[in-house]
Amino acid sequence: QVQLVESGGGLVQAGGSLRLSCAASGLTSSTYTMHWFRQAPGKEREFVARISRGGVTSYAESVKGRFTISRDNAKNTVYLQMNSLKPEDTAVYYCAAALTYYTNTYDYWGQGTQVTVSS
Repeated sequence: QVQLVESGGGLVQAGGSLRLSCAASGLTSSTYTMHWFRQAPGKEREFVARISRGGVTSYAESVKGRFTISRDNAKNTVYLQMNSLKPEDTAVYYCAAALTYYTNTYDYWGQGTQVTVSS
């Protein structure tokens, strides 16, 4: 059974940092491109960052320069380092696995982890 499990969310003050983790089981994460999304209350889910099998990354404009996605294939884990957090970063953050880099089709999703940034 495939599972993606996010962790690392919490409450942080504006300007602070958090590191989210997405641990994969039941699949070899190195086979997939890995993606982070977020969904704020009352808003649509939006793309945050993605990383290819080879480590190529891309980011939403709203987080570029503040967030960093990385992967440790030996640990089957993907990370999202979030610095200089803003209240508008408050959302549930989800990781997803897909077979292609640019795609609207995701094979697996995690259950999400809440990030709350206070002003």
